[in-house]
Amino acid sequence: MSWPTGQFALQFSLRYADYEKYGQCYGKEWMTMFEVTDLKPRIGSRIETDLESLTSGKYSAEILRLIEQRGVLLFRGLDITDEDQLAIANSLGPTGDKDVGVIYKVSQDKEQNPTHYLYNRGNFSWHIDRTDTDVPPHITMLCAKKLAPSDGETEFANTCAAYEDLPEDDKQLIDGLKVLHRVSASFRETVPDPTDEMRELWDIRPDKVHPLVWRHRNGRKSLITSTSGLEVIGMGKDEGAALLAKMMAWATQPEYVYVHDWQLGDLVMWDNTGTMHRARQYDLDCGRLMHRAVVLGDEPFDTEQPPMAA
Repeated sequence: MSWPTGQFALQFSLRYADYEKYGQCYGKEWMTMFEVTDLKPRIGSRIETDLESLTSGKYSAEILRLIEQRGVLLFRGLDITDEDQLAIANSLGPTGDKDVGVIYKVSQDKEQNPTHYLYNRGNFSWHIDRTDTDVPPHITMLCAKKLAPSDGETEFANTCAAYEDLPEDDKQLIDGLKVLHRVSASFRETVPDPTDEMRELWDIRPDKVHPLVWRHRNGRKSLITSTSGLEVIGMGKDEGAALLAKMMAWATQPEYVYVHDWQLGDLVMWDNTGTMHRARQYDLDCGRLMHRAVVLGDEPFDTEQPPMAA
């Protein structure tokens, strides 16, 4: 049975008796809300609930079902701290990133992120997080700490819905194809003239070969159309580039894309195995800051091969 979507509310009431110091019994009624509203027909939902329910994992099963089906979930107006964000992430699965830690500052500002601010320039291109690994994160979540004065929205594309709607001829064409992914490829459009320091950051990350179609354990399929894709194995350079461009254009059609206009304190989480995302350009010196946490994945890009040992 699939989890229902649209606008609805689940309200739970728990009445309990508590005993005061002298044995007096009194009754209280606690109400909690879990309300889901779709943001677009094919992608994105907003969840309204209370912070304690989120951090305690009370609705973690529902959230995991929804994020698989809707791709992107928005939580607004909860005044979330780093500790809260980590608790929410931990309620959904194991967390962390061995390269950057548990809570990572996503910013183009050198003062906010002195180590990786240049690497974050790749966030302006469509991508799936960590295509330089065999097993990517399951869920990525951002909490808005400082906004750009203008622009700086984040776009999300539903790569499962995009694959589902592909014409059958295209599905047959891309079935079984493999793509070479290289981190530097994600910067081709946004950083056409990279510095030596940027190149050093990119070259640390290994090349990986992933299928163009991700066959998930639950039976669904999605497109791996990240801009880190450099070439299609076994195809000529021009032919492969044209195919990757065609799949990218298909997956980023308006019906598959949700554009999030950030408000301060927003928490947005997405299924990194069924979506891709990018930030819209903004003033790099404005200090825009997001705090990121990730829920680790256990499903390799290539489910037909075991992941390589770390």
